[in-house]
Amino acid sequence: MLNTAGRTPYTPDHEAFRQTVRSWLQKEAVPHIARWDEQGIVDKDIWVKGGAVGMLCPTVPEEYGGLGLDFGYNAVIDEEVAYAGTPLGFSLQSDIVVNYLISYGSEEQKREWLPKMVSGEVVTAIAMTEPGTGSDLQGIRTTAKKDGNHYVINGSKTYITNGQNADLVLVCAKTDTEVQPAWKGVSIILVEANREGFKRGRNLDKIGQDAADTSELFFEDVRVPMTNCLGEEGKGFLYLMSELPQERLSIAVGTQASAQRAFDDTVAFVKERKAFGKTVFDFQNTRFTLADLKSKLQIGWAHIDWALARHLRRELTPEEGAAAKLWHTEMQWEVMDKCLQLHGGAGYMNEYPIARAWRGARVSRIYGGTNEIMKELIGRKL
Repeated sequence: MLNTAGRTPYTPDHEAFRQTVRSWLQKEAVPHIARWDEQGIVDKDIWVKGGAVGMLCPTVPEEYGGLGLDFGYNAVIDEEVAYAGTPLGFSLQSDIVVNYLISYGSEEQKREWLPKMVSGEVVTAIAMTEPGTGSDLQGIRTTAKKDGNHYVINGSKTYITNGQNADLVLVCAKTDTEVQPAWKGVSIILVEANREGFKRGRNLDKIGQDAADTSELFFEDVRVPMTNCLGEEGKGFLYLMSELPQERLSIAVGTQASAQRAFDDTVAFVKERKAFGKTVFDFQNTRFTLADLKSKLQIGWAHIDWALARHLRRELTPEEGAAAKLWHTEMQWEVMDKCLQLHGGAGYMNEYPIARAWRGARVSRIYGGTNEIMKELIGRKL
C-alpha cells in the first residue's frame, strides 16, 4: 500500500477519495490485469465503471457534469493506478484531453462531450504522432482542408493511446500548409470515430504495457464540420504547448508511484529469497542498493509534492514540467533495473511483477516528449 502520510499537497478530502480509488482498483481492475495483458486491451466497460465512482475527469466543472475538483484528485488517481500496476488509460482522458476541451472548447463542444467523458460513455484520444513525426509536432503532415463549411482530413497517426477504444479523437492537423513558421498552420480538430473515412489500424505490439491500447489511425477524406475545430484555427500548436506542463507532471506522478511499487515488492522479495544459507537481504550489497534507491525515492516524493503544489497554484512552468518528467522517468528506470537485478533469474520471468513493471517502464523516457527533448526545453531557458 502506498504510504501517503504527511504529504503536504493533499487534504483529508483527497485522502478519503484515495481510499475509494484504492478499493475500486482492487475490486474492478487488479483481478483482470493478466487477462487484459493477454488480450492486448482493457475491457471498454471499465470506463463506465470508473466514471461511476469519480475516476474520470474530476476537474470538469459541475455545470458540465463533473465534480469541479482540483488536479490533486487526478494525482491521487494517477498514483494509485500506477502503484496497483493497472493498465488503465484514464490519465490520458482526465489529465490531458479534457483540459483542451475545458480551456479551448466552444460551449456546444463542452456540453456535448464533457458529461460523456466524465461518465465514461465516451473514451477519448489525442492524435499527434505520425509515422514520420514524433516530438517535432511542427512537422506533421496530416491535413484538414476546407471544403465549404467542412474540413476534409487526410493522413495517418501512430502510437495513439486509447486508439482502439476511442469514440472521439482530437486530431492535430495542418489547416494551412503554406504559412511560416509551420507551427502557425496547426489546428486541433475533433473527429468522431463513426465518421466515414476514419479507420483504425492494428493494435500495436509493444515491448511492454501489453494491455495499453496503442494504435494506428487513418483518415481518408474524413469530412467534419468546421465547428469541430477546437478553439481558433491555427492556434493548435500554442494550445498543445500550454497544456504540456500538466501532461508531464502527470507522467512524473505515475512513474514515481510505479517505482515505489517496484521497490516495495523487491524489499519483500529479497527478505524471503535464500542464497548461500541466508536471505538475499542479508548481503551488504543488497542493503546498500536498496538504501540508495530508498534515498532517491524519498527525494522524488518531495519533488512531486513541490511540483504538484506549484501546479495547484498555477505556477508550474513548462521547463519545470519538463524537468519533472525528465528526472522521475530516469529515476524510475534506475529503480526498475536495479530491482529486477535483485530478483536474479526470477526477475526475467514474466510471472513476477517486476518483469512486467520493468518492460512497461521503458517507454516513460520516450512518450510525452523524449527525455532528450526535455533537456532541450530546459536548456533553452537557462
